Amino acid sequence: MGEDNVTLWTKFVLAGLLHQKSPSIFLGVINSMFVIALVGNGLLLFLIKADPHLHTPMYFFLSQLSVMDLCQVLAIVPKMTLNFVTQRYTISLYGCVLQIFVTLAVGGAECLILAAMAYDRYVAICRPLQYPVLLRSKICCMMSVGVWFWSSVQALTCSLYVLPLPYCKTNVIIHNLCEYPALIQLSCSDNSAFEKTIYLGSFLVFLIPVSVILASYLAILLQVLRMKSTERSHKALGTCLSHLCVVGFFYGAAILTYMTPTSSYSAERASISSVFTTIFPPTINPFIYSLRNRDVLAALRKVIAK
Repeated sequence: MGEDNVTLWTKFVLAGLLHQKSPSIFLGVINSMFVIALVGNGLLLFLIKADPHLHTPMYFFLSQLSVMDLCQVLAIVPKMTLNFVTQRYTISLYGCVLQIFVTLAVGGAECLILAAMAYDRYVAICRPLQYPVLLRSKICCMMSVGVWFWSSVQALTCSLYVLPLPYCKTNVIIHNLCEYPALIQLSCSDNSAFEKTIYLGSFLVFLIPVSVILASYLAILLQVLRMKSTERSHKALGTCLSHLCVVGFFYGAAILTYMTPTSSYSAERASISSVFTTIFPPTINPFIYSLRNRDVLAALRKVIAK
């Protein structure tokens, strides 16, 4: 085929829902999770803002996590629902790149904020007397800015790279949203060098937070083993167990989604795993992290009483 006869696509078809056995049921489940995520994270943000007792570093990081979760679901579910209702599953190249930027920026930010939360638990349990100094408000704000800046730079690098690429293979993406591996597979140019760079960057983005999390919880475990009070040790472990479960789930799904070479990329598998990576965590995070927490429940009772 001559170069003049190649069609360069500027619009794509998100056909992930079309490949589900029961797309309406699948979308209904997604929208139910979307509503729960909006209500849960919105309520958590309101309670943290309204109750002075929740103006602590731990709940500051939780509020950042809630903002990330809201950004994640708002960037994906409304577009997916609109496509299904209108039966027009198309998305422009710029819209696709915007989705890639938001999902990568929020995903990277969540990796880093989970590490910050692990560090917060380490200081609270292992160095409680230094907690007000090591995690004073100025340092927490600087950590938050650093998290958003670093993840946005990483996401912007990928987004600016895929934007000018020639897409000539097909314009059908068997996926519910635009993701970097899915889009770059449609390019007719050689992207192997950039892929290696991205994999290295992704590895560092994962390696640094995971190292912080593992080191923090190893120190916490050693501290708990030295505690003489059984009640104190159970309380310390209770504040960490939920976080550890979600960390394992989040990182496992993210590695399968973003660190798999495009040569072994499976659109059907990615379409399902993306739900667990981008939509399911924002749904369960408010419950696992906060709504089972005594301080948050006390703040909720105060609001209901008023």
